[in-house]
Amino acid sequence: MNGVHDMGGMHGMGPVEIEKNEPVFHAEWEGRVFALRLASAFHGKWNANMNRYAVEQMPPAEYLAATYYERVLFALENLLVEQGLVTAKELETGRAEGKASVAGILRVAGVETLLRNRIRARVDNNVPPKFKAGDRVVARNIHPAGHTRLPRYARGRRGVIDRDYGVFVFPDTNAMSRDKKPQHLYGVRFAASELWGPGVSARDSVYVNLWDDHLDPA
Repeated sequence: MNGVHDMGGMHGMGPVEIEKNEPVFHAEWEGRVFALRLASAFHGKWNANMNRYAVEQMPPAEYLAATYYERVLFALENLLVEQGLVTAKELETGRAEGKASVAGILRVAGVETLLRNRIRARVDNNVPPKFKAGDRVVARNIHPAGHTRLPRYARGRRGVIDRDYGVFVFPDTNAMSRDKKPQHLYGVRFAASELWGPGVSARDSVYVNLWDDHLDPA
């Protein structure tokens, strides 16, 4: 998806300000939003990639003006309504229109189990790799309307496979249709000059994690 959220390599976004002794949360509501997102995962109605795509639905001007947890809340509210866990009216009024199912309640005793058993992206499928360490590759120059983990700045650029991490869920399809489409995930090394032009140090490189479907042989 070519949206404003894909900021990698873009200028004009201001400096990265490092806050000394930065707290985990700057306000109490941020902690609540974080807890709500984790607790809502208990229902299994969406996956992490669907959550990322939900953030990308935020209108560009709002996205740029929002804080991290405002974006998280936007995505959570939309997923809750989209997956039928609450209605738009319930969100607006803060009042439930019916009684919650006992089976749909996350109790205190179940929180530790939920956190321990969070779904991992690595899978055990026996999928043959398309590439190996040292292979020269080129990132596909694609512009999907949906979610993708292939950053815009790397598309069409040539790199070298640095390592094969094994088989993982493919986020692009998992976000759109729940199709896990397991395949190999690689660490791909791109020379900084390949990405940013000759005006950068020849010693610098950028490593990007990309999947089989993001790459072609160079």
